[in-house]
Amino acid sequence: MKFTRREILSAFLGLPFALAACRSNSEKNPFPDGEIVGANVNVGHLLRENRRVEVPANNWEKVKAAIIGGGIAGLATAWKFQKENFNDFVLLELENKIGGTAQSETSNLVGYPWGAHYLPVPFRENTELISLLDEMNLTEGTSQNGEILVKEQFLCREPEERVFYKGRWYENLYLNVGASEEDKRQFGEFQKQIDFWINWRDAKGRRAFVVPVANCSTDAEAVALDKISFGDWLRSKNFTSERLFWYCDYATRDDYGLKLDQTSAWAGLFYFCSRVRKSGEESQAFITFPEGNGRFVNHLHDKIKDKTKLKTIALEIIPHETGVDVVCLNTETNELKGFHCEKAVFCAPIFTANYLIRDYRTNPPAHVREFEHNAWFVANLFLKDRPKPQFTKDFPLAWDNVLYESPSLGYVNSTHQKGIDYGATILTYYYPMCAEENARAKLFGLGWKDLADVVLTDLSRAHKDIYQLTEKIDIMRWGHAMISPRPNFLWNGAREQAQTPYRNIHFAHSDLSGIALFEEAFYHAMRAAGEIVSAR
Repeated sequence: MKFTRREILSAFLGLPFALAACRSNSEKNPFPDGEIVGANVNVGHLLRENRRVEVPANNWEKVKAAIIGGGIAGLATAWKFQKENFNDFVLLELENKIGGTAQSETSNLVGYPWGAHYLPVPFRENTELISLLDEMNLTEGTSQNGEILVKEQFLCREPEERVFYKGRWYENLYLNVGASEEDKRQFGEFQKQIDFWINWRDAKGRRAFVVPVANCSTDAEAVALDKISFGDWLRSKNFTSERLFWYCDYATRDDYGLKLDQTSAWAGLFYFCSRVRKSGEESQAFITFPEGNGRFVNHLHDKIKDKTKLKTIALEIIPHETGVDVVCLNTETNELKGFHCEKAVFCAPIFTANYLIRDYRTNPPAHVREFEHNAWFVANLFLKDRPKPQFTKDFPLAWDNVLYESPSLGYVNSTHQKGIDYGATILTYYYPMCAEENARAKLFGLGWKDLADVVLTDLSRAHKDIYQLTEKIDIMRWGHAMISPRPNFLWNGAREQAQTPYRNIHFAHSDLSGIALFEEAFYHAMRAAGEIVSAR
């Protein structure tokens, strides 16, 4: 079915704005070059075919462990293996690029991300993650209270954030301009609620919210927050301020790809509380690079390139009494290959386990169905110059640039961290589908020009010259971008069941935390690799 431009813009940007955009004849503006890049949907859907194939006898290889999936969890598992002098392993990644949603690309100007683009400075207790930062030469000792110090050039430089509202850019994400006394009072009361949970401790001294999730309290008072939505929690506290609701909704869309009323209240509070040491202190600073978390991907991958097999999709994982057999297909050569392993580490999204693990195919565990994901798309716009401010007093271009009246997340400026403040730049635009009905079908049913039109039309709210400045737009569609921490998922027992090794298969993915963060993928990699190494 062919949709009109108005229907597409209405679906993605809202009817009033779509009507205004169509009336302005913006489709007559010059259109840049570009293409859809990234994941091969047809390759991914091979998993759903439940193929039973026979690997030729001479195409089997023995290896101590196979890692399934080359995202952060898979790469960190390999890193941990090597740290423990366990080097007999192979890593299988179905795509032609490593890194999953943390992957990046390079250009003649700077690198740029295709997904995750920052890592908050970890607390001192997160020793293994800090050891990775040390290895990458990002740190410079510790502070007087023992917290890790990251070199200034790797911390997000100012200005960090701005928001576009009714024709003007303003500093920070909470919209202070025009706020009423009641807005200000409610924002202050909201901060008191956040401070309460930051300072809260259970009988064992555990925090309600901290990274990684495994260290969070399981006390009934804390986990009860998972049973309601973040929107319902705000309303239960008598909050009504539109600005506060927008601020919280932006937070859940940004970290979870969900709207306020789709997100567990526990997850909503986790966003605001988990990276603040104590009330009154700032949240942990961001470590970032032009290429985003691709810097970590490249560092981890450089160490194991000889053990990595790209364009290799695992078709079936067969556990047995003495080990695990992994059957895979090279999607470029169509060659079938098999690995006889002692152990396998499943580092792919958990929902795929029902398609890959032989026993799960015939008797799917109930807990796997609990893991739901949502769709996104990311666009990188290559600009020959910076957009001109519409007003001389506009707050200047920042690292993170958000449009208040848009369902998108706005864009990150890739040259910001390099201090390149003039001339050509790359803007990375993020649009979460927010678990809407038929979101994946809607996303993959549109072509490059349809989605590029959405991006340019959306950004034209703030940048009237965006069409003239943009030379190219490349777009990546993520059908299963991240886990959805909806109400009554995080603490219903499914995550704990999914973490339990099944025979000789161990599991490591950020899905297992219910929160799609680098730190969570890294934690589960350390845990799963540690289980295997310690057993040996």
